[in-house]
Amino acid sequence: MSIKDRLTEDMKQAMKDKEAGKARLSVIRMVRGSIKNVEIDHKKELSDEEVLEVLAKEVKMRRDAMEEFQKGNRPDLVESLKQEVAVLLAYLPEQLSEEEVGKLVAEAVKASGAVGPKEMGKVMAILMPKVKGRADGKLVNMLVKEHLNQ
Repeated sequence: MSIKDRLTEDMKQAMKDKEAGKARLSVIRMVRGSIKNVEIDHKKELSDEEVLEVLAKEVKMRRDAMEEFQKGNRPDLVESLKQEVAVLLAYLPEQLSEEEVGKLVAEAVKASGAVGPKEMGKVMAILMPKVKGRADGKLVNMLVKEHLNQ
């Protein structure tokens, strides 16, 4: 079953769950709308990999918004965004831990032969295809910078 099919089935189930599924239903509808917009923009149906990219982008937007709401002292909005992220993460592959990303960073640095922060692009080019959709880009960026600054 494709991710889009799974989203459709989960949306139907959330509608049947009435009150219990309201938050989940709204998140699924929103992400299906985002997928549809990308399909219209690209004039083609998205593959599962491309749908994962849209989902990862939606998660990133919510995490960025959470940071801003925390700065603005809005715990009510932070909590609702956490719930939305939890719904979206169910459709993404299992996320890598910081330790696992650190190991991949070390391998990528070794493979690229990078010795300083100026060669970060080489490392990221090797690393990003391995962690795409499975790790937060900010975390990857931070770990690569730390590794190259040693």
